[in-house]
Amino acid sequence: MERINKSHPEEFILLGFADRPWLELPLFIILLLTYPMAMVGNIAIILVSTLDSRLHSPMYFFLTNLSFLDMCYTTSIVPQMLFHLGGSEKTISYLGCAVQLYFFHIMGGTECLLLALMSFDRYVAICKPLHYTLIMNRCTCILLVATVWLGGMTYAVSEATVTLHLPLCGCNTLDHLICEIPVLIKAACGEKGSNELTLSVVCIFMFAVPLCFILASYASIGHAVFKIKSSEGRKKAFGTCSSHLTVVFFFYGPAISMYLQPPSSISTDQPKFMALFYGVVTPTLNPFIYTLRNKDVKSAWGNLVRSVFTSK
Repeated sequence: MERINKSHPEEFILLGFADRPWLELPLFIILLLTYPMAMVGNIAIILVSTLDSRLHSPMYFFLTNLSFLDMCYTTSIVPQMLFHLGGSEKTISYLGCAVQLYFFHIMGGTECLLLALMSFDRYVAICKPLHYTLIMNRCTCILLVATVWLGGMTYAVSEATVTLHLPLCGCNTLDHLICEIPVLIKAACGEKGSNELTLSVVCIFMFAVPLCFILASYASIGHAVFKIKSSEGRKKAFGTCSSHLTVVFFFYGPAISMYLQPPSSISTDQPKFMALFYGVVTPTLNPFIYTLRNKDVKSAWGNLVRSVFTSK
């Protein structure tokens, strides 16, 4: 611990948009509005999925986990962003940076794998409906979710630990809004080629492999859906799958553009806008994407609201 304290600064200065201070107030207002929306929307998904017995299925069990992930994901960065954008203080302690690094990447890595798991659930439901309850039983779902969480934690702990041990040579300034692995690697001094290569290889397994699995699942789903004779059945299948695909697009797009290129080639502003997008915009939109196109969730939410007012 003594060695780490000597080779790393006590705190980091997060420059954020210091070169464009006129952006800070609009961003502060946007975050102040979207953060409560993200929390309320995801809590609502968790409540209706838990309280309505009609939603006690693998699909909504995974959706509940996704909502919980999104709440933790956005909470790991937004309060600190609000503090920095709303005041003159732009520093974060080394310990605070390390904690944020671990939590942010645990949630991000877990969400990558969870979205792939949700696509597998849709594949089994549509392509193998007669075996669905047998394959996706409660024990299997719990085991799969636990594996996903363990995979996300393993990725984050290993990558963040290696990154935090990189020498910074007295540099305590990060041109970013938050503590993120590519930005810390870029700020490090000395030979970083091996770290960049390791990050790229690990991220291929965490991003590219699950994404290929998702695309393969939906290729099979699309083939099966076109075989459904009922137009109502096709519409319901497309409605369920399109919501998930939209979430996949919003999450994977920015994440891949950020993590599957060498940190040294990342532009100055790219990490800031990417972090805002997949750390704030996506968790805020996810509940609306799933509820606006899902009659079951809307019906369950309406029943919950009516039961609350009736009891009162």
